[in-house]
Amino acid sequence: MLTFSYLLICLVCRLTGTVEKPPRKRKSRTEFALKEIMSSGGAEDDIPQGERKTVTDFCYLLDKSKQLFNGLRDLPQYGQKQWQSYFGRTFDVYTKLWKFQQQHRQVLDNRYGLKRWQIGEIASKIGQLYYHYYLRTSETSYLNEAFSFYSAIRQRSYYSQVNKEDRPELVVKKLRYYARFIVVCLLLNKMDVVKDLVKELSDEIEDYTHRFNTEDQVEWNLVLQEVAAFIEADPVMVLNDDNTIVITSNRLAETGAPLLEQGMIVGQLSLADALIIGNCNNQVKFSELTVDMFRMLQALEREPMNLASQMNKPGMQESADKPTRRENPHKYLLYKPTFSQLYTFLAASFKELPANSVLLIYLSATGVFPTGRSDSEGPYDFGGVLTNSNRDIINGDAIHKRNQSHKEMHCLHPGDLYPFTRKPLFIIVDSSNSVAYKNFTNLFGQPLVCLLSPTAYPKALQDQSQRGSLFTLFLNNPLMAFLFVSGLSSMRRGLWEKCQEYLRKINRDIAQLLTHSRSIDQAFLQFFGDEFLRLLLTRFIFCSATMRMHKIFRETRNYPESYPQLPRDETVENPHLQKHILELASILDVRNVFFENTIDDY
Repeated sequence: MLTFSYLLICLVCRLTGTVEKPPRKRKSRTEFALKEIMSSGGAEDDIPQGERKTVTDFCYLLDKSKQLFNGLRDLPQYGQKQWQSYFGRTFDVYTKLWKFQQQHRQVLDNRYGLKRWQIGEIASKIGQLYYHYYLRTSETSYLNEAFSFYSAIRQRSYYSQVNKEDRPELVVKKLRYYARFIVVCLLLNKMDVVKDLVKELSDEIEDYTHRFNTEDQVEWNLVLQEVAAFIEADPVMVLNDDNTIVITSNRLAETGAPLLEQGMIVGQLSLADALIIGNCNNQVKFSELTVDMFRMLQALEREPMNLASQMNKPGMQESADKPTRRENPHKYLLYKPTFSQLYTFLAASFKELPANSVLLIYLSATGVFPTGRSDSEGPYDFGGVLTNSNRDIINGDAIHKRNQSHKEMHCLHPGDLYPFTRKPLFIIVDSSNSVAYKNFTNLFGQPLVCLLSPTAYPKALQDQSQRGSLFTLFLNNPLMAFLFVSGLSSMRRGLWEKCQEYLRKINRDIAQLLTHSRSIDQAFLQFFGDEFLRLLLTRFIFCSATMRMHKIFRETRNYPESYPQLPRDETVENPHLQKHILELASILDVRNVFFENTIDDY
């Protein structure tokens, strides 16, 4: 069997491939197609045998590709093994179909009546395959491949003639192509392309609603509003000298995480799986991806590389010394999951977690608070975060139960996660009731860390909750978050890069504070060997230290917390770190918003 990598190379490089001989039962379908093609004139017997076979083979490949593609939706969304062979077969057929229509374009034009929008549909399906393979594997390189096919559709105007046909379903195909292309461009931070696509999509929607009396006009206009809000979610703009916006990437670069110094004693665990859950009311989203989910997703990925450069030459076996570990942790993206859905994915991820690996759970969700007093203070008595009830009846940030004698059933309590602490577990909770997860108990002695957001932000700080949480922004882009709390909304590129360099120095020093601490809980050091977790921990400490030094963050609920607790004097309140933060504020000329002698102010 061909390896999957080889199939992808075939597809990108468009290598020649033989067409499977169609089984006899497909003959009637092909004859029907031929009769339809010849109905406008001429006789079926006039078609040369070779051209008849070309149409027959094309119809078979087209039908087979549709069957396989439609079957993708029936594959389980969780688990990492069941779907691989099916994806391989689907890519195999699309490889042959794409090459076949290229080799026999003239015959298919004359005898089959192949239209450009049909070629565009094939290319669009290949782009979708790459995108879904990215979702399954978390390998960002496949986003580049999806972009290549989507971009080719646009450059070659495959859908340009669709508007001339009186078929609204074809126009909807075109609109969906634009929406999918926008998602891929957002994930690749190609914001200039996104803005062009949004303008084109807006024109297409206007033309579509003008020509056809459709019922989905409101839905398509909502798509435009969502993507516009998504683009504008970042609170700070980085500008070139000509005032054009600089697009910054927040994926892990080679120099992103602080390096481990020789002699640092840390664990050898590696982040293998991550569940990214978004269930915040009224937060900006696009294509079932909230801003918080989008930011955390990018914080757990490396910069994408060109796929072809990572592979060996076609037909060659992969190098035996090629590293087998996944470059990015595998991720599940769950938008407003029910409790049962969330638990199913958790169980599947827990089951397949490799040895010496970590499961990360990121919860960005509305808080569920306990009502009344309980006789005990167990893991189900402090509330938790909201899961989807499948009913849009919840407004506001707090859930009030109608029957106060029962606990909210659509709530993920800390106790619900206890079974999964049998393996190393790293939890991030961004919620108005994040402190519920401070009451964890490590029953099994495995490494366990919970990073908890502030439960409230100062009223003096402009409310940005709809555009994403400040806590998650610190974990994704700490410099942008620092600028925002300092009251800055834009910055020149040169100063931005200078501050980024200084922030890398701060991260290195934070890493030393953690590894040199004599009283820190060993769970933090167990996770510190993984680059992604190391960066999240250093950013968390930077976030906490910044908020504790800031003049308007004066209440306890304004500060992040953790389980186990960090030794404050050695980490978030360390004088050396405080000095660094003041120096960064001086570079930005915002030192006046921070306390100078912070320890004395407590």
